[in-house]
Amino acid sequence: MAKKQEIKKETVEAPVVETPVVETPKAKKVEPKKPEWEVKNRFYYLKGKSKPLSRIIKSANLYWFDEEKGYEREIKYCENQTTPFVDEMRGDQRMSHIIFRNGVLYVEKEKTILQKFLSIYHPDRDKIFFEHKPAEIAAKQVDRLELEADAIVLARELDVDMAEAILRVENGSGVSNLSSKELKRDLLLFARNNPILFLELAADDNVQLRNFGIKATELGIITLSEDQRNFSWSSTGRKLMTVPFDEHPYTALAHWFKTDEGMEIYANIEKRLK
Repeated sequence: MAKKQEIKKETVEAPVVETPVVETPKAKKVEPKKPEWEVKNRFYYLKGKSKPLSRIIKSANLYWFDEEKGYEREIKYCENQTTPFVDEMRGDQRMSHIIFRNGVLYVEKEKTILQKFLSIYHPDRDKIFFEHKPAEIAAKQVDRLELEADAIVLARELDVDMAEAILRVENGSGVSNLSSKELKRDLLLFARNNPILFLELAADDNVQLRNFGIKATELGIITLSEDQRNFSWSSTGRKLMTVPFDEHPYTALAHWFKTDEGMEIYANIEKRLK
């Protein structure tokens, strides 16, 4: 019997092909575009203290420089047009007066062209009249109140010598006769009424050096010549320094106190003031 030959079938495996995973791109979140022009009622006010019963401002024969086009374009306000630009107007042009009454002009939100004419294009904007902007006013008031708060907090922490130095810049030599309570009161009032200047003076180290020099002069330790040109020892008349031309004497003295020679004189005067 013939042996059956067993035929082995070789199984050929097909190569595995990896299918690339394609990520679906995430849709970008589209934020709503903020409108360039807010539709709302607007108030306009004449500048200055004078508030006439009525005042007409120019509404024609005006020009506005267009930066994109690179030239001036004629503008005017017409009630029946949808643009203030003359080169874009179509058909009849019905002119209209722009009248402030008792210094005020109220423009309804429906009159967008007039609002843009006044708020953007009119050359007398912020010269003869201005738009009332409550948000900007509130922001400025907040900044001012924060400055006042910072100044008052700092004023409470300053010692008497620094308080005197700052007030001397504002009030002159009269501060020498004030008591410590009067100094503190005047300093707090100064910080509240003029916070920017107060904070600048408090940060200026020359202010205290100026006050030091003035006190030394008032007490007769040093002398400033009549021509405001030289400081000298009162006891011996020996010259200490010469004031540079066109510089305030005590400002120059404050700068001089920072030099090597001036520091020695400062230490000497400080001992005499104690």
